[in-house]
Formats: sequence, structure tokens, C-alpha cells
Amino acid sequence: GKTSAVLLAAACMLECAVVALEDPFPPRHPIYAFYPKSGALGRRAFPHGATTDYSNRVYDDGYVINAATRHSAEARERDRLAFDKHNFVRKAAEVHRRVRRYAQEELLVPGAKLIDICEKLENATRTYLEADKSPLAGLKAGIGFPTGVSLNHVAAHYTSNPGDQTVLKYDDVLKVDFGTHVNGFIVDSAFTWAPDPKYEKLLEAVKDATMTGVREAGIDVRLCDVGEAIQEVMESYECEINGKEYQVKCVRNLQGHSIEPYIIHAGKSVPIVAGGPSTKMEEGEIYAIETFGTTGRGHVVESGECSHYALNAVDKEEEATREARRSYGRPQMGRNIKMPRAKMLRDHIDKNFKTLPWCRRYLERSGEQRYLVALRSLVDSGVVEEYPPLLDVRGSYVAQYEHTIILRPTCKEVVSKGEDY
Repeated sequence: GKTSAVLLAAACMLECAVVALEDPFPPRHPIYAFYPKSGALGRRAFPHGATTDYSNRVYDDGYVINAATRHSAEARERDRLAFDKHNFVRKAAEVHRRVRRYAQEELLVPGAKLIDICEKLENATRTYLEADKSPLAGLKAGIGFPTGVSLNHVAAHYTSNPGDQTVLKYDDVLKVDFGTHVNGFIVDSAFTWAPDPKYEKLLEAVKDATMTGVREAGIDVRLCDVGEAIQEVMESYECEINGKEYQVKCVRNLQGHSIEPYIIHAGKSVPIVAGGPSTKMEEGEIYAIETFGTTGRGHVVESGECSHYALNAVDKEEEATREARRSYGRPQMGRNIKMPRAKMLRDHIDKNFKTLPWCRRYLERSGEQRYLVALRSLVDSGVVEEYPPLLDVRGSYVAQYEHTIILRPTCKEVVSKGEDY
């Protein structure tokens, strides 16, 4: 493929040493080859994202956020101690930027098969993070979740299953949503490809709404306030498509989310409409701030052939009380798996993916065959969660933008921010 310009990224608080190494498409070098170890740190430092200092806030209902403590020596020390964790996220984010640039420059063209886009994009991630270096290397660093390539009225959770023949068209609205991870620290970021100028206003609305959510987020910020600000911006836009006027609506039952190691959707949800919970964001948390704007009804339903799955995580309480549950005969995760083939598949999933999401293509790539009956058994018994495609009304168009942010002790860092969005 053609060669991209060398990517030279500046760091915010630490200087990143960068090697002037050619970065061809598709990539051939692991990401660490571009960032040699620093003499001062004795380790590699990856580029910081865009940072914003916290500021005092007073909300209409009288709620106050005092940011004075965010500039203290204690906060700076906590930030310093979290460097390794943040550096893992930054490494994943730098891979995300390079992979999506590869997609934007070479893969996203009318006539391309969605399955080819997915597999080439994922292989680029694997190359940068050496996910194929050994059989289980992808658990240490690699793909965070299956590549979403949801078209038009399909908002999310569509990736190509084996044999998918769907072809990308010029007048499609394609959401490209993919994840990278390093040591389980996941970067979740998405953009919309829609080359036809008639969609410009729709994309502008969603991008503006997402960046509003990013600006509003912060330590001690209430989730309801983030959602209210997003909705106000999103629904201030109108667009004209094929001669018809639409007010852009938020997809009200889709939300951003907190992220924890190896768990893409952790405990907190970030609404994109008013009326959400007053739960507060906290120091050290990582969030995916994502918004979906639509010309449809603003509500999605599950429909169609499933491609996204994840092993249900056993929570700490359940893990601690397994023996007690067994003694009292209470059901526990996987107890009702009767089919030997399903037990084998569960063990394969646990070994290869843990709690990271996966798709049927990944099962086949890791050596599984004739697994559909066993997979259905695992879903029915609650061991595996399925995530079918999420659809608005047919004929509508849904766009998406998403960034990953870290609520550092001293500032907010948009780790996935790039020149593209």
C-alpha cells in the first residue's frame, strides 16, 4: 500500500522520544519501534492526548464543583503514581489513531466488502500490538472488541460474521467503532464515514454533541448534567437529506460508559439525554463518551443476526461465595451447562478472550469449528452474553462519534483525540 507520512506526536507533560521510522500501510512495525526508551524514565512514554484543566463550576440547581484541590501537590503526586496505567492507555490510543488513519486513507472506499474492512483493520491492530506473537498474546495487548461496521439505520453492534458479502456504498452512513487494549486498558473510539455531502449536517451534530460531552465530563460532575448538555446541543441541529428536513435526535437508549481493565462496559453509564442519574464521575475513572444522532425515532431495538458476544464476568461477591452457594445448591455461572461441547467452548473462550468481547470470526480464527449449537447453549445458560445489532427505524440514518477520556487527578485527558476528530 501507499506510505503514510511519519507520525510525530508531541507529549504534554513528558517528552516522548520518537523514531523517524517509515510507517507503511498496512503497518509492518510494532508500535514500540516508534518510541524508544527514554533515558530519564528508563521506559517508553507514549503520546499524551489533549488535556484540559479542571475548573470551578456552579450549576443552575446550586450544585457546586470546587476544582482548587486539583492543583495541589498531592494531586500531582497521585498523577505521577498513575503514570504506568495512563501510559498503557496512551499506547492503545496511539495505535487507535494510526489504525483509523489506515482505514480512512485506504480501507473505506465504495465497493469494499465490510468483512475485508474489518479483517484488515483488525490485522493492523494486531501488528502494532504484536497480538499474534504467541497464541495468547492478544490478551496482553491487541483488539479491545470486534470492529463495528454498522450501516445507516443500524446504530451499533454489527460486525461481519463469516461469509458476510455486504458491500460499502457511496451513499452509506457507516459507523466505524473499534477498540484497542494494552494490559486490558481499553481505548474505545468511533467515527462516522459518510462521503456524500448530504450527511454533513448530521455528522456535524453528532461530533459537536460528543465533544460537548467530553467538555462537560470531569471529576465530581453528575452524569445527568453531561446527558442534558449533550441533548441540548444534538437537538439544536437540523439536516436535510434527499429533500426532507429532519431534526437530529439523540438515540436515547444508547449511552457512553465507564471502562475498567478487560471490561468495556463497566459500572457507570453516561446518558446522552436529560434526566439521567445524579451519580458522580470520580477521580481515576476512564470513560467512553459517545453519542448517536439519528433522523429516525431516537430509540433502537435489538434485531438481526448476532455477531458480538462476551463471557459474563463473575463478580467478586460471587467469586468469594462460590463454596457457600454450592453448599446451599444455589445456581452459579455455568452450573447448568450440560453439553460437553459447550463446556469445551466456554473453556476456549475463557482462555482466549477472558471478559473481552469477541465475535464469530474470532472464534474461527482461534481454531473453533461447528460451534453454533454450543454457543447457543452458553447464551441460553447465561455464561455468554449476546449483543445483537441495535436498529433504529429502517430508512433512517444514525451517526456516531466517540472518545475515551481519563479523569486524571490534575486534569482531564482525551487520550483518543487525533487530527481527524
